[in-house]
Amino acid sequence: MFTGIVTDIGEISDVQDLAGDLRRFFIACSYDRNTIALGASIACSGVCLTVVETGLAAGRTWFAVEAAAETIRLTTVRSWQKDTKLNLERSLKMGDELGGHLVSGHVDGLATVLDRTDLTDQARFLLAAPKELSRFIAKKGSVALDGVSLTVNEADGSQFSVLVIPHTLQVTTIGGWRKDTQINLEIDVMARYAARLMEAR
Repeated sequence: MFTGIVTDIGEISDVQDLAGDLRRFFIACSYDRNTIALGASIACSGVCLTVVETGLAAGRTWFAVEAAAETIRLTTVRSWQKDTKLNLERSLKMGDELGGHLVSGHVDGLATVLDRTDLTDQARFLLAAPKELSRFIAKKGSVALDGVSLTVNEADGSQFSVLVIPHTLQVTTIGGWRKDTQINLEIDVMARYAARLMEAR
């Protein structure tokens, strides 16, 4: 589990195609290599991936993860290449502060940026969600976008908006979002369960 609070921006240093439609990504980061265990889960722009290798290059830590065909097909992983920047978050430990909301790292679909408005003290993004996910997105509810926990500002049909403060724009990849950017979307697990309970009634 994760909280949607990004702790580093990683950068893909190499990509390898493996047998069986697997793809391996080598990601440079600022984490201490000694703290990254093989088999650990790291959310990479919202996608929970398993560490299969670690190392050091030019004094910087790197770790490798692998993505299977289904993950590549359903998430932005399909467009990752050398130099792609990723929001990184280590998995939640018991006793850690829950600064965002509970995030599983299991992407539900892709959202698309329809418009960006840069305001004096924040940026407003209007996004379109897949139609089948829009019922889980509500005003003042939570979503994880590329692994970042954000509060929904407005929701109307399949469209919704978020407001992002300057700090978040600086310490995540959100600052680079533009019109037509595709983003990994994970809906709030509580919204999913609430909808399921309503269906059961």
